[in-house]
Amino acid sequence: MTNPLLSDWTGPYELPPFAAITDEDFAPAFDAALSEARANIAAIAENAEPPSFPNTIEAMELAEGALDKVAGVFYNLAGADATPARQALMRDLAPKLAVFSSEITMNKALFARIDQLWQSRESLALSDEQARLLEQYHQMFTRAGAGLEGAAAERMKEIKQRFASITTQFSQNLLADESGWFRPLAEDELEGLPDFVIDTARAAGEERGEGGPVLTLSRSLIVPFLQFSPNRELRRIAYEAWTARGANGGETDNREIAAEILKLREERATLLGYESFAAYKLEPEMAKTPQAVRDLLMRVWAPAKAAAESDAAILTAMMREDGVNGDLEPWDWRYYAEKRRVAEHDFDEGQIKPYLSLDAMIGAAFDTANRLFGLEFKEIDGPFYHPDVRGWEVSRKGEVLAVFLGDYFARGSKRSGAWCSAMRSQRKLGGAPVPIVVNVCNFAKGDPALLSHDDARTLFHEFGHALHQMLSNVTYQFLSGTSVARDFVELPSQLYEHWLDVPATLEKHARHYKTGESMPVELREKLKGAATFDQGFSTVEYLASALVDLAFHEGAAPEDPMAKQAEILNEIGLPHAIRMRHATPHFSHVFSGDGYSAGYYSYMWSEVMDADAFEAFEEAGDVFDPETAGKLERFILSAGNSRPPEELYTEFRGKMPGVEPLLKGRGLLDPAA
Repeated sequence: MTNPLLSDWTGPYELPPFAAITDEDFAPAFDAALSEARANIAAIAENAEPPSFPNTIEAMELAEGALDKVAGVFYNLAGADATPARQALMRDLAPKLAVFSSEITMNKALFARIDQLWQSRESLALSDEQARLLEQYHQMFTRAGAGLEGAAAERMKEIKQRFASITTQFSQNLLADESGWFRPLAEDELEGLPDFVIDTARAAGEERGEGGPVLTLSRSLIVPFLQFSPNRELRRIAYEAWTARGANGGETDNREIAAEILKLREERATLLGYESFAAYKLEPEMAKTPQAVRDLLMRVWAPAKAAAESDAAILTAMMREDGVNGDLEPWDWRYYAEKRRVAEHDFDEGQIKPYLSLDAMIGAAFDTANRLFGLEFKEIDGPFYHPDVRGWEVSRKGEVLAVFLGDYFARGSKRSGAWCSAMRSQRKLGGAPVPIVVNVCNFAKGDPALLSHDDARTLFHEFGHALHQMLSNVTYQFLSGTSVARDFVELPSQLYEHWLDVPATLEKHARHYKTGESMPVELREKLKGAATFDQGFSTVEYLASALVDLAFHEGAAPEDPMAKQAEILNEIGLPHAIRMRHATPHFSHVFSGDGYSAGYYSYMWSEVMDADAFEAFEEAGDVFDPETAGKLERFILSAGNSRPPEELYTEFRGKMPGVEPLLKGRGLLDPAA
């Protein structure tokens, strides 16, 4: 029988035939796709004709079509709906794909063709996009070690193969710790919890076959539990289980893996002639140097730490009023911060959530995209890869631009967090079908599902990434969508968050799930008034992680990353009651791959731009201003990596921004400054 992963997908929108795909199909599909890709690459490298842009660069763009097709389905499913078979195949594939990648980037004949084109680029009459593509290919090969010889080249291959295996193991260890821990909750331990938290705990108990509510390490459950539970000892147990992920000893412990990953990165950078992995990693980013990153982070650290310490004193006083002596601890912060928010702003999440149903917030994200970019969304039928997944056709003026899939609910088979990916990326070359873009979240399931304000912000954030993919309008897949500098990729997502809180959005879409009534104006005002509430805490916990990540990669790899982490946190003076947002053993951004390694700072780098970019709409006098939205699409969302990011941003805004809008947005700007 024909493998459904390799057959022509002839259904609507050429979607994968999910119902026909089994776990047993993936391994033979990968084998066949890899064989085809190897043959295609060999044909390019051994072509007797002189290298040209079509027979080398464009040919490479199409060489891995079958592999992209199979991998696009597999890795989406492996992250969002893991099975033992998929996890085993991930472990098997990681070194195989690393070997394949090395075969390509260290193929001397292939690199010679690319280098010949690069050296003669001025005479090739290339379009701007073609010139950018050639530059990116040449850079990729050079940075991957194409110029290495002999033992150095062989060692680079070994490093990549080992790295692929242990980063996969890091991810799977973390998923095992997250999905394996739960604690049954007695009825008296539900005291003080809002109904939505209790309902979530009961649903989690049902999913695990327990007879009653349970506490899990799903962020959508444990964070509100820490906010509302008056049981301090139970908060401590929950918090320590949450922060111990990847550091519980045994087979799922990630501490030695993290140390090895850092050493491999250092060795890789040294082989390529860089003074550190951070110097290597940041070279193609907007920041360019570790010092530029540190300058930004420390510029924000001082006011953020001052705000957090001021808040800690207030929370400690509140704790004393409850008769609790001793220090304010990390498991106390969210609980007393929530009580303070109720006292100072007269509202809590329990008041807001009834107005933020999942369906309403999906509608809000879609409506915003319609008002800004003229997009239309029509829900389509599956089957998709899981019963919880929903799909929409995305069109404009009758032209179908993409298919959007939303996978919103937490489950044990899904890794934590939220992300956007593409099962099929946008390109014009070769007449590709429309892109298939996926948003994955971990919201608590309910009837209906009600979101916290933070959940709703996450939904808008990931949809901003999705727009970057769906509105992409370039010829070459290598440059499309989110294939941009890491410290630029968060700009569209973080910028889109701003539209959640504009009055027009809340008035139209924040409606009570029972009565249909709009969120009262006074509640919207309270939400606005609390917009910068507890920003000292959230900024400090983020910056601590970013500074540790940077320090890990700036110099020699630490023998003991946990000791180095403690040293860095002591140097910057991390307040006692705040810990890193992502401690080393569960810092998947940094240790599940290279994506955010020496790059966790990029959220803040992008925030500098997103705060400034939203000001462009405010300055226009209309946050839905068509002209400004048109420029945003033209220079940011549709352009992909077709031009350097600083050029694209300057075209949109006229200049690069300063840090002041960020500090203002977080409420950290000293009014007297």
